Amino acid sequence: MSKDKFVFIEQTGEENEAIRPSLTYWQDAWRRLKKNKLSMMGIVVVILIVLFGTIGPNFTDFSYSDQINAYKNLPPTLKLYELDGRYFHVSNDYNVFLVAEDGTLIERLVLDPMKRDMINKVYTYQLGEEDVILDFSYNLLPNKMGYDYNFTLELDGEVAQYPAMTKLNKLFPFGTDSLGRDLLTRVMYGARISLLVAFVATIVNLFIGVVYGSISGYEGGRVDNIMMRIVDIINSIPLVLYVILLMVWFRGGGLTNIIIALSSVYWVSMARLVRGQMLSLKEQEFVLAARVMGVSKGKIIFRHLIPNAMGPIIVSIAMMIPSAVFTESFLSFIGLGVSAPMASWGTLANNALSGLTTYPYQLFFPALAIAFTMLAFNFIGDGLRDALDPRLRKG
Repeated sequence: MSKDKFVFIEQTGEENEAIRPSLTYWQDAWRRLKKNKLSMMGIVVVILIVLFGTIGPNFTDFSYSDQINAYKNLPPTLKLYELDGRYFHVSNDYNVFLVAEDGTLIERLVLDPMKRDMINKVYTYQLGEEDVILDFSYNLLPNKMGYDYNFTLELDGEVAQYPAMTKLNKLFPFGTDSLGRDLLTRVMYGARISLLVAFVATIVNLFIGVVYGSISGYEGGRVDNIMMRIVDIINSIPLVLYVILLMVWFRGGGLTNIIIALSSVYWVSMARLVRGQMLSLKEQEFVLAARVMGVSKGKIIFRHLIPNAMGPIIVSIAMMIPSAVFTESFLSFIGLGVSAPMASWGTLANNALSGLTTYPYQLFFPALAIAFTMLAFNFIGDGLRDALDPRLRKG
């Protein structure tokens, strides 16, 4: 055909910009991952949790083991009663605190043992030379069925029955536990332990599972049968029960022991996944070409097969991390985690059980941290699955 039949259009700058540049596999995956709002939100939450656990303790005035018995079982919000221009907070265990108007704790009032009427439930506290009277006798009236915390607070003849305001606890934003330890600091240190255990266990499982599954899938035959039967034997025992047995065999908890216990069994699912990928990839033409060229089995596995299976592997890693966080929290919850006074989120949840109805905030914050962490990693895993799977590409 003659060139005269074609009309050539000159490309303008705008048309050149409209042409999308060529992207690599990982650049294209990142481009599609950024379109997933839940995954990006999950990434932001994970970064914030990591910073919360690593940098956060540097900005608090307390350590995870500091005990201030005078301030035990304080909630994150304080109900303030106003008397003579001063503000008081009464805790659920009969302690009275002098509080600034902005919610800053000043001091705990001393209970006068000589003026404590246990029968009529009238308690007298010393504020300098003044007496602050806490009267619970209202609960003894005949029409009161059951126990509650209705009371009156009296100072120099002035009586307060209802709180004047509610303020956030400035000194302990998350409140304190039964030993007066700052819950905010302990949740921060709990993030360190829980995430450290999860990341280390996941990385160890990654190497064991990938290598084991790659060798099994590539070799096939009798080698594959023997290696997979070992996996079946390990998989036949419930995972949590196996970890509990290992922890008992290690004679208790501890950070190192729990990492070893999780690392010894979590690689099973990864090995199965990688084996399936190897069985599919080893039949491809590029593997046959490598074998014809005399490339060794090790190089074929580590330079050709594993890089081509990294998509499903990365997705599996993202899904394994929240599972490891939950398992570590569960083990700590039943007493097989880190030793006191160190605390993971599971330990904090266990400590909160005894006073759950009276101090629910002690369970709320570690449970919320576990929930946010698991949701964030699951959102990331879902986004990675969509971004790395070529069959799910939508442009």
